[in-house]
Amino acid sequence: MTPLLSAFAGALIVICLIALRSRYASFQAQRPGDYASGPIFDLRRHLNGPMACEGVIFGPTGRVTSRFVADMEGRWDGSTGTLSEVFRYDSGSVQHRAWTLALGEGGKITATAPDVVGPGEGRVAGSGVMLRYSIQLTPEAGGHVLNVVDWMYLMGNGTIMNRSQFRKFGIKVAELVATMRPVEGRVEKPSSQASGPMSLAAE
Repeated sequence: MTPLLSAFAGALIVICLIALRSRYASFQAQRPGDYASGPIFDLRRHLNGPMACEGVIFGPTGRVTSRFVADMEGRWDGSTGTLSEVFRYDSGSVQHRAWTLALGEGGKITATAPDVVGPGEGRVAGSGVMLRYSIQLTPEAGGHVLNVVDWMYLMGNGTIMNRSQFRKFGIKVAELVATMRPVEGRVEKPSSQASGPMSLAAE
């Protein structure tokens, strides 16, 4: 084999290994069915009422670039809900976002927000929730549109662990890790139609 063919074969092997890792051994390789067991994540219960959130954002080098706390509140009317978020960053900036969530058959989720380009789509299964969407940054942050894979994992005590990755042209540019938990002392009210025919668990 000539040196040129050897180099080509080596490059092809590396590309294949990277593709296999991305598909089977990475954050993006997760599937909702991986979390079919464990506590059941019912969005109308666990994203309902006031919640407190704390988190960090990692930059492309893997170092923390921002810290934040947030106040959130979820409200539901049947299979449609809103999640209002107010983020306060360590830089002093404040960001507001209002999600509209719609639940469909088989655990399907559709999510929209003012800074989300087109509807986001995802699924809830068992203790996990996955959303994929594109988000447009503010003009101050460059106005770029980033592709997001957003996962939430329900813990046994009702706390939600959130991990999201943000990519541009397939390259990870940021990662968010946060906790979301009910505000202590809140009175949890069951949402309407919470026991309806819609299944939020994996089939």
